[in-house]
Amino acid sequence: MNLLPHITLETGESPQHSIIWMHGLGADGEDFVPVAEEMSLPVAVRYIFPHAPMMPVTINGGFVMRAWYDIAAQHLAARQDEAGIRASQLAIEALIAREKQRGVGPENIYLAGFSQGGAIALYTGLLHATRLGGILALSTYLPLADTFPREDATAQPMPIFMAHGLSDPVVPYALGEASAKQLSAMGYRPEWHEYAMPHSVCMEEVRDIEVWLTRRLGSASQ
Repeated sequence: MNLLPHITLETGESPQHSIIWMHGLGADGEDFVPVAEEMSLPVAVRYIFPHAPMMPVTINGGFVMRAWYDIAAQHLAARQDEAGIRASQLAIEALIAREKQRGVGPENIYLAGFSQGGAIALYTGLLHATRLGGILALSTYLPLADTFPREDATAQPMPIFMAHGLSDPVVPYALGEASAKQLSAMGYRPEWHEYAMPHSVCMEEVRDIEVWLTRRLGSASQ
């Protein structure tokens, strides 16, 4: 499978930790490069910022834009684009495989994403064959939640950081919160953060992400 076009940012020589970070609907891989540059982490990291494919998006009048899957209705949990979600999952799996080929262990590979990108980060990371280092799911939800495998994750739950704006008009706060509760019921222990913001990212959130990653990357490097 051909790899998605992407931006690569390495914070040091020969990084042994990778973070694959997916943007939201209509944006591109450039979107979260400034966030990565804002953070100071204890080890060298290879950031990969893929560009989602161009496709018509129904809710936006069929306008062609970068999207991880189609959105058919304002209610995000209705009429979900299962084929598109699974196609994006496979595309991110290919990027994970490439990092493994570079010698990065799965426990040192993290998936991150905002909105649609966060949905793909959750879906791909939770269904990956081996346990990854963790998932950063920002202003997002668990897609295809009604049919998600009810696997017992209590033995070794993957670390999950979830964050949401209290006044999010795009991905409702209640939807993100419901996804966190579902993950908890499945045996995961998502770390939930909420902020006084709309569908966006704030500096307090960036600092919390930095702390969360530092805690895990620092222990992994010892």
